[in-house]
Amino acid sequence: MRRLTHYPVQGDGNSMHGWYRRTGFFRVCFNFMIIVLCRYLPSLRMKNFLYRLVGIKVGRGVSVGLMAMMDVFYPQHISIGDNTVIGYNATLLAHEFLVHEFRLGAVEIGANVMIGANSTVLPGVSIGDGAVIGAGSLVNRDVPAGALACGVPAKVKRKAFMTDSVQVGDGS
Repeated sequence: MRRLTHYPVQGDGNSMHGWYRRTGFFRVCFNFMIIVLCRYLPSLRMKNFLYRLVGIKVGRGVSVGLMAMMDVFYPQHISIGDNTVIGYNATLLAHEFLVHEFRLGAVEIGANVMIGANSTVLPGVSIGDGAVIGAGSLVNRDVPAGALACGVPAKVKRKAFMTDSVQVGDGS
């Protein structure tokens, strides 16, 4: 189950109208410029520095692939653990605009996680240490530590744990 805070729409229009009242126009513009710049930067150190500048909690040795997209409205709700790899064109969202409500939830990614290319992680999701998310997956629920999850929506295919670079299965 995702951990989300729900905000019903007040007045006419959908939840996307008035986004600037929730987060601030100039803050979102700043976040957008930095995050879009990071999509193209090849330097991992520079990316991590800039991600921290917009409020993303980035651990040591994190590698974010080209074209990866972080939430521009609420980047401060994203945390990425040490030595994690986020693949090409992956998307991490901390908010959802719906017709009748707005949802906000933290995205917590553990250490030594691998998120495959073109994957999307929705708000309110936690991915445990050492988990692997297959390419093209939609992560809409928590993934336990050491698990392999893939698909749309992502389902845990194998529970396993890592010991030094040797993978040990749980026998299933």
